Amino acid sequence: MTLDPNQNRLAGYAILISRFELSALPNWHTSSVSPTGTLRSTIQNGQVASIYPQSYWPGEGTGDHLAFALKYDGVNLGILSALFDVVPEDELMAWIRSKPTGKYARRIWFLYEFLTGRELPLPDLAKGNYQPLLEPDRYYTAAPGSRVQRHRIIDNLLGGKDFCPIIRRTEKLAVMAGIDLRKRCEEVMTSYSPELLRRALSYLYNKETKSSFEIEHIKPSASRTEKFIGLLEMAEHKDFCEKPLLIEVQNRIVDPRFRDADYRANQNYVGQTISYQKQLVHYVCPKPEDLPELMAGLLAAHQVMKDGAVPAIIHAAAISYGFVFMHPFEDGNGRIHRFLFHNILFLRGAIPNGLMFPVSAAILKNPALYDHSLEAFSSPLMRLIEYDLDELGQMTVTDVTRRLYRYIDMTTQAETLSDFVKLTIENELVEELNFLANYDRTKQAIQEIVDMPDRLIDLFIQLCLQNNGRLSARMRESHFEFLTNDELAAMEGAVQKGYARD
Repeated sequence: MTLDPNQNRLAGYAILISRFELSALPNWHTSSVSPTGTLRSTIQNGQVASIYPQSYWPGEGTGDHLAFALKYDGVNLGILSALFDVVPEDELMAWIRSKPTGKYARRIWFLYEFLTGRELPLPDLAKGNYQPLLEPDRYYTAAPGSRVQRHRIIDNLLGGKDFCPIIRRTEKLAVMAGIDLRKRCEEVMTSYSPELLRRALSYLYNKETKSSFEIEHIKPSASRTEKFIGLLEMAEHKDFCEKPLLIEVQNRIVDPRFRDADYRANQNYVGQTISYQKQLVHYVCPKPEDLPELMAGLLAAHQVMKDGAVPAIIHAAAISYGFVFMHPFEDGNGRIHRFLFHNILFLRGAIPNGLMFPVSAAILKNPALYDHSLEAFSSPLMRLIEYDLDELGQMTVTDVTRRLYRYIDMTTQAETLSDFVKLTIENELVEELNFLANYDRTKQAIQEIVDMPDRLIDLFIQLCLQNNGRLSARMRESHFEFLTNDELAAMEGAVQKGYARD
């Protein structure tokens, strides 16, 4: 077949995926080379496509396009893992030998052995400066990383072979990095009295609990609510990223009939019934036999990020979203996923002790943003997985899928969590504290008009807020018939003044 000299040619990951027919999640950046024109890029739905001028063409070899991919497309461990399983070892080794001290050759050599567990028959390097595997100005990395003498590489990845997310430094994440979350929380807290903060804490715990359940359209019983509140209160006191503790958490928050003693042993999925014996599958979870390695890798990555001074929001996003993508239990995965937000942010000192940070309330008010963060992984994944679903809804995954869950680009998830953290501190936290402050002022004003029991004051304020600041005739007749017209008007005015902004 003769190539059209005027046609763009795929480069980097794009040509390697095509050439070796790889099954891998798409990269955020794709490249091609044009015989004419200058560098140009388009962005659509978060995907960047760049067309480079002819001078960028790297050559025909696999190694040439691997170096091009690392330089321009970025590090994608999932594609590299799929490639290294099929690329001829001799071809790759010859290319590495031709550039024994080249930084991209050394990175590819390291990544081949890291991802495959197979050592190439090459001697250890005896000289040369150590190069970071991930460029710290392009990626979030573990610092200072570990030195690998064989390749003279600094391994600064966020995890290990069994689970290793990649999170790129983006403009949005850079803005969030400039915000001192703990300091901002402390500034908010100093605007209110200690007594109000003590009262607000109980309310915020309750709101966070109900919001986390409501995201999943669950109405919890009083006992399940209390158990989840108790769990949230423990979030600031210890690290829950250990298998026995995660199982303990699951047992505390689900119906006793669905408690797990270990990771699930069945194939589960997220879907909905659309007709009789017809399921619409949104997400296929990892095979149960893959879970022990994947979860061990997730928990090991947590330790790497904790020890490696990875920013708290990046750390929390990688582990909490990684957990929900693993879906290791029969029930409770979503609530544990959101609990881990709190646990890791507290653990890393990003939130002051004694403060409940109602991030689930922000999620509940912005469901499309939350769904996008989940679908950014699940939608492309679903195009790659082959499965069967019987008439009873039992699923069987028919191909090897472990790699797809091991190496995820979690940039979108980190950006989404940063959005929710910002919404929480600027809206949810301040609004709830303001609500209570307004309540105190309104209650005092009402007591000066009519000295009523607190129960009736609470009910009056609630009913007025539900009816644009006025008490309906029906509610007055059933609950406040003892008020004179002048008292009622004055009390309604107190509510309207107290909650004018709301």
